[in-house]
Amino acid sequence: MSTQLCADADEAVAGIEDGSTVLVGGFGMAGMPVDLIDALIRQGARDLTVVSNNAGNGDTGLAALLAKGRVRKVICSFPRQADSWVFDELYRAGRIELEVVPQGNLAERMRAAGAGIGAFFCPTGVGTLLAEGKETREIDGRTYVLEYPIKGDVALIGAHRADRMGNLVYRRTARNFGPVMATAATTVIVQAREIVETGEIDPETVVTPSIFVDRVVQEVGRA
Repeated sequence: MSTQLCADADEAVAGIEDGSTVLVGGFGMAGMPVDLIDALIRQGARDLTVVSNNAGNGDTGLAALLAKGRVRKVICSFPRQADSWVFDELYRAGRIELEVVPQGNLAERMRAAGAGIGAFFCPTGVGTLLAEGKETREIDGRTYVLEYPIKGDVALIGAHRADRMGNLVYRRTARNFGPVMATAATTVIVQAREIVETGEIDPETVVTPSIFVDRVVQEVGRA
């Protein structure tokens, strides 16, 4: 069995290096792997590039990692929300870099990394600041912009259930970016609400097969 079952979140994030690109699942707090992020804060890796849907909520999860000054750059779709004050303060002070990527492009760029696609043309962002400096091409009378894959050194994702082999299922909107991130990172680390015996998950319901998963840890507070 290639997937490692970790005793705790600290063991799960061990070895993440300074300067890593970390893909972080979650749509707001739905699917946010808070235990893994808290462990990453304790672990101490810095100068990170974080790829996520948004730039943190309140003072927990991803926002807590930003507040510690561990993140050099954020690549996301929604950097500003009512509760994104941590990122907002850092950005206004010039202490963090930002790359805004339309949400569909963000998902597709990670999917492309997982599928081995070198680049793709997409119409989203054409004619806006997001397309400045990028190659464009007219295809069938419509202008497209060239986008490149986003690959992570590490992915931190949350799952509803995992078996001991590492097969994953998600719950509703908490599924969000987890499946594409699991294919796009060199090391995939999963926080699961429940870990069951191999064979207890119907193969027809598996969303992320175990071949993509390297480490699994049970969410804190769950039996």
